[in-house]
Amino acid sequence: MEKQEIRTFGRRHGKKLSIRKQNLMDNVLPTLAPKNNADILEIGFGAGEHLRALAIENPNKIVLGAEPFMNGVAALLSAICDESGAVLPEYKNIHIFPDDVRLILNNNRFAFSEIWILHPDPWPKARHEKRRLLNAEFLNILASHLTPNGKIIIGTDHWEYYDWILEQVKKTKLRCNDSTLDTIKTRYQQKNMAGTTEPKYIILSL
Repeated sequence: MEKQEIRTFGRRHGKKLSIRKQNLMDNVLPTLAPKNNADILEIGFGAGEHLRALAIENPNKIVLGAEPFMNGVAALLSAICDESGAVLPEYKNIHIFPDDVRLILNNNRFAFSEIWILHPDPWPKARHEKRRLLNAEFLNILASHLTPNGKIIIGTDHWEYYDWILEQVKKTKLRCNDSTLDTIKTRYQQKNMAGTTEPKYIILSL
């Protein structure tokens, strides 16, 4: 049986990178590839504001970020490296996977104490619903990569998507916990494309 291709919706590239960012992509990114273990995962880290906060707050843990949008990866690299291209000490625990996270989740035994997904694309048009990442099948994949006391934290400012995710959770082995959360603002939260008053959060565990 042929291996099923994983389709990643959304842009992979934006505007042309600066010379500095391209050099970081060519020379630093390969050194930050994920190893055989990590403690915290952020899926779709955007420009990396929250990922950097996680790294600083958890200096003794390996923080892995997965992001298929190359300009976001370049922005993170620029923020965590000094002018010479060396990774700053406070970010030495960051690893980066510059592609669809399912490519590594389907092929390794990572076990995370925390998995973060903040402001995933809600694909609000009905004909695009199948593109939504946080369906029951994917949530079960994430559940299989949790440590015994691990949790999945989801944040969205698109309330219809929030309700849709809760319906998907009912089809999984996960359970919802207290969803009160105060977290760092990302540029996607600040854009607030849905025009809502504040994000809603879902915290899941086994």
